Amino acid sequence: MINPGTLYIVATPIGNLEDISRRAVEVLQQVDCIYAEDTRHSSRLFQHCGITTRTVSVHEHNESERVAGVIGHLSSGGTAALVSDAGTPLISDPGYRLVSACHAEGITVSPLPGPCALVAALSVSGLPTDRFVYVGFLPAKEAAREQALKALAHEASTLVFYESRHRIKPWMNSALTIFGADRPVTVARELTKTFETICHGTLASVNDWLLQDEQQQKGEFVIVVGGAVSDTATDEVQLVRVLELLLPELSVKKAASIAATMTGLGRNRAYEVALTLKNAKNPDNDT
Repeated sequence: MINPGTLYIVATPIGNLEDISRRAVEVLQQVDCIYAEDTRHSSRLFQHCGITTRTVSVHEHNESERVAGVIGHLSSGGTAALVSDAGTPLISDPGYRLVSACHAEGITVSPLPGPCALVAALSVSGLPTDRFVYVGFLPAKEAAREQALKALAHEASTLVFYESRHRIKPWMNSALTIFGADRPVTVARELTKTFETICHGTLASVNDWLLQDEQQQKGEFVIVVGGAVSDTATDEVQLVRVLELLLPELSVKKAASIAATMTGLGRNRAYEVALTLKNAKNPDNDT
């Protein structure tokens, strides 16, 4: 059952056509119109699922022009679905302008969750998934690409990138330069497709693997990179040394504030350590 005046955001398979959900098929069969990134590309899926709904193209080059028509259709009680070429719409795909316009006009937008390449890659990466940053595609030019990577060099969360066959080698070269050879990485190629390959290792070892086999340089890539790891033990040692110099001259609060700034550690932690050091030298001091 679909609701009038609603735009459905429908996730479609990223490779294997059998990954589409039963509900997604039902909605795509029942709506008045399907707005597709590439109607020719989506036609293969629609034929496979017996979907004969009218389709209209909405892609990055015509989305702004299409918005008014879509809003008019939905405002009059019509129903529609938005699909991308693969995966969940709006994730490195068109649709932002349309969805934003629907919200502005008070039109209901309803998600049908399903396949998403970044989530699929994270699930098999073997890297922490409690916190991650989705970056998507980096700039094509080397200088801009490396500048973007430098901004992420100290990010502690797992990083997720998309890349194409034509740029995977220069991407790896830039990542090696900025992140270093030992940073852990998982490269997922052609997920859910016939030639799916998943390789986990360091940036150096995975780059060697890519260079040794040209077949592994083809297709669509999701790259999952481990976050930066700080040497907490070394930081704590530095903190103690700084505090031992400051405490004889300053209050615990002032010494902790200066030490936190110098070491980059949090003020609360610096205060805890400062208080411990102060009390250790003067047990009767409650400051």
